[in-house]
Amino acid sequence: MRFTKMHGIGNDYLYIDGFQETVKDPEALARQMSDRHFGVGSDGLILILPSAQADFRMRMFNADGSEAEMCGNGIRCLAKYVYDHGLTRKDAITVETLAGTLPLELTVQGGKVARVRVDMGRPRLERGEIPMLGVPGRVVNEPLAVGDRSFQVTAVSMGNPHCVSFVPDVAAFPVATYGPLIERHPAFPRRTNAEFVEVLGPGELRIRTWERGAGETLACATGASATVVAAALTGRAARRAVAHLLGGDLEIEWAADDHVYMTGPAVEVFQGEWPEG
Repeated sequence: MRFTKMHGIGNDYLYIDGFQETVKDPEALARQMSDRHFGVGSDGLILILPSAQADFRMRMFNADGSEAEMCGNGIRCLAKYVYDHGLTRKDAITVETLAGTLPLELTVQGGKVARVRVDMGRPRLERGEIPMLGVPGRVVNEPLAVGDRSFQVTAVSMGNPHCVSFVPDVAAFPVATYGPLIERHPAFPRRTNAEFVEVLGPGELRIRTWERGAGETLACATGASATVVAAALTGRAARRAVAHLLGGDLEIEWAADDHVYMTGPAVEVFQGEWPEG
């Protein structure tokens, strides 16, 4: 079975062309292939599939085999794959995900996709949309007891759940300690991604993410999108910002139409063959 490894600012995924290949058990395959010691190594597995309502359909599985609603870095790489590998000649496509159908704009340089702008849609802000247990309403600067401390959290769903906490020095913050505690906090019935954020200025944020089902990753585009929304809601930053992640930068705008637009690069690393599907 042929696969392609790609990354969006270090958030790496293994792609399988579902127009050519059949995957019988994607959950198990994601666990096997994503293992960084006994497999190929990745943050997860993404299947590129036909869609009845969009140009393509994306299914995304975390490294632990759990299926996620969406992945911003992953969907940019999907756009690069389908264009560079000749599945489309369009520079604007739509992709069906579990978080809805998203429009993407492709920037082509030298016959290949270099950058992709994704309309991430409207952020979901009501507690039940995250989902998060508790009194109905928005979760903005709300105290959340985690282990031996309390965080002031803001919850945002970009089709998948995010819990955003602002900290004074994100580089020194013990993400590996508190990330898994927030991910599996009983307030989040479907678990959650956890963002830890340092505000550098009104248009500049530094972010580390503990991803649900994958651990700390070099980048999370849905997390960066949720963070800009949370920063604006709490008055910490503007609605347009550069998000600095461990693997690189993303441009995020929470626009006047209430949609969040995310722009960043996509890179193909290599192609390979896996012995079984």
